[in-house]
Amino acid sequence: MPEKRTRRNILKSSVAVAATSVMTSSRPSRAQNAGQTAKPLRLGLMTYTLAKDWDIETIIKNCTETKFEHAELRTTHAHGVEVSLSKAQRRDVRKRFEDAGIKLSLASAFSYHHPDAAELRRHIEGTKEYTILAHDIGALGIRVFPNAIPAGIPEEQTLRQIGRAAREVGEFAHNYGVQIRLAVHGRGTNIVGKVKKMLDYADSPHVYVNWNCDKNDTKGPGFDANFNSVKDQIGNIHLHEMWDEQYPYRRLFQLLRASGYQGYCDAEIPASSDPIRLMKYYRALFLAYQNVI
Repeated sequence: MPEKRTRRNILKSSVAVAATSVMTSSRPSRAQNAGQTAKPLRLGLMTYTLAKDWDIETIIKNCTETKFEHAELRTTHAHGVEVSLSKAQRRDVRKRFEDAGIKLSLASAFSYHHPDAAELRRHIEGTKEYTILAHDIGALGIRVFPNAIPAGIPEEQTLRQIGRAAREVGEFAHNYGVQIRLAVHGRGTNIVGKVKKMLDYADSPHVYVNWNCDKNDTKGPGFDANFNSVKDQIGNIHLHEMWDEQYPYRRLFQLLRASGYQGYCDAEIPASSDPIRLMKYYRALFLAYQNVI
């Protein structure tokens, strides 16, 4: 028997319709959900500059306490992870991080823009030395730089030189199971489109990009287009101040997750008198931007 349409029933029906409408309008679209079903991205620490004065024990302790899963050790810093380490010392570094469950990478200052052939060769050979160190300590990869467009040199010539140098070290590193990661960094070389040209000149599957969250990432063809042009070659991410609303961190994380990115996102942030608290807040924001918490 049909329900009698009382005033109370009509009111209940109207409320139900309104609630359904609100739920539908607030539900994320399929596009908004892109990448959100993937596993959360993994956070690490780039030791420049927050951890520049920390020894290995402090890095492990602080990363463990704050749930950072990866440490990218900047060479020449207080950690002392340098090519001068003996074989036994290298094994010790590897074991200490492995026992703590923290993955490793290295961040060097080697760069390939130098017009002087001898200087360029010094940086290439130095990269190879540190690649062997990376292999010995169990590091996943090593960061290198473009790092400028020298005055008086045709830009395309410099991009080609950087690309060819990156190819040489990339092929060398591949034989040791180490990634060479070319940073989107430097005077005139902090532009994704130019780094893409370097990759084209390298013409190697063993040269990767260190995405550096630079303000130029949103320029030119736009953020999504810049990301998509190199997404399959991104080996590492450097994050900076995530409170900066001018940089599309949330969109970056969506694109990384949708692309199946398996690397780490390393916080490269200034030193603090309260690093543990800072790192905990940083991780919370990192997860919140991914809608994980």
